Amino acid sequence: MDKFSNYVPNVHFEKIPIRNLVSNQDYQRNLSQAHIARAAANFDLYQINPVKVSRRDGVNYVFNGQHTIEIVALVSGSRDTPVWCMIYDDLCYEHEADIFANQQKFIKALSPYEVFVANIEAGNDQQLIIRDLVESYGLKIGYSKSAGEICAISTLESIFSKYGYHVLDHVLKLCIATWEGEDNSFSANILNAIAKLIVTYGENLNDETFKEKLSTLSIKQLIRTAKERRSGMLGVAEVMVLEYNGRKKSGSHLRLPLRKLYEKPGKGKDPGDMERFSTADTMPDSDNSGDEDEEYPNPLI
Repeated sequence: MDKFSNYVPNVHFEKIPIRNLVSNQDYQRNLSQAHIARAAANFDLYQINPVKVSRRDGVNYVFNGQHTIEIVALVSGSRDTPVWCMIYDDLCYEHEADIFANQQKFIKALSPYEVFVANIEAGNDQQLIIRDLVESYGLKIGYSKSAGEICAISTLESIFSKYGYHVLDHVLKLCIATWEGEDNSFSANILNAIAKLIVTYGENLNDETFKEKLSTLSIKQLIRTAKERRSGMLGVAEVMVLEYNGRKKSGSHLRLPLRKLYEKPGKGKDPGDMERFSTADTMPDSDNSGDEDEEYPNPLI
C-alpha cells in the first residue's frame, strides 16, 4: 500500500457527538442561519456528508462541514447527536486553512441539464411534468440551444415552482404560437417576460392580440429594443407591453398599463420605477381622450 500513499488520504472515520466538535475557525466563513434553517426544513439524511475534522492536541477541529453539524443539531434537537467524521491526524492549522480555501478549486458544478436529467431518472414529479409538457409541444429539453430544444431549464423550473403548471403551459403556448419555435424565443428572458405578463395582467392579456402584435417583431429586434430600455427580463416585458398596446388609446380598457409591471402585490407601486415611464407610455391622456383618431408613436422607434 505504500506506493499508493500519495494518492490515498491518511484518514479514519469515527462517529463523534456534535458537542465534541469545534468549528468557527478564523479561516472559515460565518455561519448562515438562513441556510441552516432552509436545509433543516428540507432535511434529507442522504445528503449529509461526513464532516472533515483535524484532530490537533486532542481537539476535534471541523474544517469542512460546520453548517452540516448545525443542521443536524437543529433537526435532531440535540448536540449529543453523533455525526460521521473523516479524521485527519497530521494537519496543522495552516494546512487546514489551505484545504478549506481550495476545496472548490477543481470541482465541476452540475449543469441545470445534468441536474434535470438526474431528477428524471429519480422519478421526481416536477421534472417529469415539465418534460412531458415540453414534449407535448413537439419540443424537448436540451443541453444547448438548437432547433426544437429548450435549454433554459432553470427558467422552466422556476416558472413552474412560482406559478404552477397552467402558467408554464400558457407561456409555452404563447411563445410557440407567436414565434413558431424560433430558437432564441426560448431564452430565459423571453420566457420569464411572457410569464410576467400572464401573471400581471391575467384575463386582460388577450392571446390573439399578443400573437398578432408580437409576431411582427423578430426576437432579435425585441431583445435589441429591450436592452435600450432596461436590462434583463423586465426590459423585454416592457417592450412586449408597448408593442401589444400599439395604437390603442390611453383610456382604452384593452390597453395594458405598463406601470402595473412594477406593482408588487400588496405593496403598491415602486416610485423609483414609476418615474421611468413617460406619460404617453403609462397614463391615460385625458386631454385627448375623445380623439378617436389619435396616433401613438411607435414604441420601437
